[in-house]
Formats: sequence, C-alpha cells, structure tokens
Amino acid sequence: MTEVRHNTVEIQGLPVFYREAGDPSKPTLVLLHGFPTSSAMFRNLLPELAADYHLIAPDHIGFGQSAMPSVLAFDYSFEKLTEITLELLDTVGVEQFALYIQDYGAPIGLRIASRNPDRVTAIITQSGNAYLEGFTPFWEVLFAHANDRAAHEPAVRKLLDLDATKWQYTHGVPADRLALVSPDTWTLDQHYLDRPGNKEIQLQLFADYKLNLDGYPDFQKYFAEHRPPVLITWGEHDEIFGPDGARAFLRDLPDAELHLLDAGHFALETHGTEIAALIRDFLGRKLG
Repeated sequence: MTEVRHNTVEIQGLPVFYREAGDPSKPTLVLLHGFPTSSAMFRNLLPELAADYHLIAPDHIGFGQSAMPSVLAFDYSFEKLTEITLELLDTVGVEQFALYIQDYGAPIGLRIASRNPDRVTAIITQSGNAYLEGFTPFWEVLFAHANDRAAHEPAVRKLLDLDATKWQYTHGVPADRLALVSPDTWTLDQHYLDRPGNKEIQLQLFADYKLNLDGYPDFQKYFAEHRPPVLITWGEHDEIFGPDGARAFLRDLPDAELHLLDAGHFALETHGTEIAALIRDFLGRKLG
C-alpha cells in the first residue's frame, strides 16, 4: 500500500491537513516540515517508505493546506504549533511514533519528545537543530529582529521573497545535482507565502523562534538521559543550520548515526533516495 492519502481533521476548531501513507498497523513515522514549505517536502519520501511504515506528515497551521487564521486570531508560536501537532496525533490515534524533524519541525518535535519520551521511538533529524553550534550568520538578522521587530522588519521581509525562497532550495547543492531540484518546490512555497496575511504570520514566527533556544537545555537533557535512537542526515553545505549543529548531537548522543550529505538545506530534493535508504536501514535495526 504505497498510495499517499490526503486528509484533513479539525483540531481546536481549525482544519489541519496531513498526508498519510502505509499501513496503520505498522510502526509510525511522523514527519514535521520546516519553513517555508509544507508536508509537500515529503511527497517523494512517503511512497518510498510506505511499504514498511505508517507515515503521517501534517502541515503546520499557517502553512500549506492547513488553516491560516490571522495573527490576531491565533497564537503563532512554536509552543502552540506543538500543542496542535500533539492533538492531531491523539485525534488520529497514534500512540507511539518515530519523528522526522526538519528546520521548524525540530522545536516542535523535540518539545513533543522531551515531554513525552515514552511515546517517541526514534528521531531522524535533517537540519533539525538542537544546539547553538548549528546557528550560522544567516540568523543574525533574525535574532536582531526578535529583539527589535520594527528596526529589523524591512531586512527580514526580504527572506519572504521569491529569490530567498529559491535560494533555500538551490544554495549548497552540488552542480551535478542541481537539475534534481524541481522549480515546483519554491514556486509552491512562494504561492503560500504570498497569500494575504501570510507574511505577517511568518514574521510572528520569526520573532518567536528565538524562544526555542530556551528549550535547548531540556532537549539536550532528554537526549542524555533517555538516549533515543537518532539518525542525522544533514546537508553539509546548509548555510541556515550548519553541519556543526549536526555534529553537536554526538555530545549527548554518542551512539547517534551521523551522515553529512553533499547537499544544502533541503537535502531530500537531491538526496531523497539516499536518505530513504538510510531511514529504512536505521528504523529496521532500531524498531525491529
């Protein structure tokens, strides 16, 4: 059963969209996307893994096909997005699950894991940061914006333009793999970003992101104390979350499996087959 199903369920009165594949009786892998994309980033990975696993990939509120209430009508914070994600998993009846975290998916998934360690069977991180070492100069303007939104908003708004969206997909990609990156990726993401009111949502989440750093000690304590199985598949040329952030996991998780790929921020676009093979091998050994 490799077909991908497209579902919507109401959580706290809001439609939450998710992609689902595989047999629900098999081990579940929950895939949490980053900025500025949606569950569409997993469109090729889901059928690759569906024969062996049950997969759920939601769109966060404000992204993709999920609800997009205004910033005045919804608390756009990573804490709230975590709450919605947990309620989604409870609603669809998923008790235990592995997590695939990327970019924004990391502070959401790691809140879930550190607070519910018995529910999380394994973690796959692809540019899903949990250490200060992962931050690159890319973040300087974002952290400045978090401290003074009015002064830095013009600079940060440029990160919501098409050139910046395309850069996220193409930067750091080796020349011989660039043709593998579909223009549909940044075109779709930009379509969602350009919806009326969405840029205000993204600015709010940009400002809130810095608060995730307050959770890093809890995440790292969870790693050290619970030692979850962790697979790190990270683009070595990612200039948003650098490879030092990948290596840092080994400090608390010496048994974590580290694979730095010849890729950028969206490594699935160019190394999807390799990542799928790594996941099948890893989960096959760790989940039995």
